[in-house]
Amino acid sequence: MRVVIAEDNALLREGLVLLLTSAGHEVAAVAGSGPEIMPALLAHRPDIALLDVRMPPAFRDEGLRAALEARQAIRGLPVLVLSQYVEESYAAELLSGGTNGIGYLLKDRVGRVDEFLDALERVAAGGTALDPEVVAELLTRRRNSPLDSLTPREREVLKLMAEGHDNATIARTLVVTERAVHKHIGNVFLKLGLPQSDSGHRRVLAVLAYLAHTPQA
Repeated sequence: MRVVIAEDNALLREGLVLLLTSAGHEVAAVAGSGPEIMPALLAHRPDIALLDVRMPPAFRDEGLRAALEARQAIRGLPVLVLSQYVEESYAAELLSGGTNGIGYLLKDRVGRVDEFLDALERVAAGGTALDPEVVAELLTRRRNSPLDSLTPREREVLKLMAEGHDNATIARTLVVTERAVHKHIGNVFLKLGLPQSDSGHRRVLAVLAYLAHTPQA
């Protein structure tokens, strides 16, 4: 898998390069500032872009802007965005353009190597990977919405779905049967007014699309 990395912290950037190459991936290019990102992506057209949200020169949302621009310029480009803190508005904006091949993780997640690499590969394959803390923010900050009608267990299932987990993983995590998970998912879809489809990743995309477009209080 060919990756373009955009990260201004030299130590973390080199750590990511070492981590990815050690895992058998190719780092096609690195960028240390916002203006360097798009030229690198257009020149190398990687399998996935790994971008920090805040980049020089302003350290605001240069990486996020580049991610959104790249998704327009290179249709279908998977993007995994890294952030130091939970910034719900950034996650929602990233998701608003579609959720195929989208990831939003906190930088602390990189230290959990297996989880990080799994998320990277899932996004590169067209899947979704949202940091559990980001998902928690998306869920808890919604008010006066169908989310309020979910039971605590259904919210747990929805949270794990939004992180990109399949039924078997959700069942193991919650220590319940897959049949129970299937039932909870059906209830979630019914309460959220979403199609009761339990076929693979489409359910995650539907839930994330709903969350991304639900207005905040």
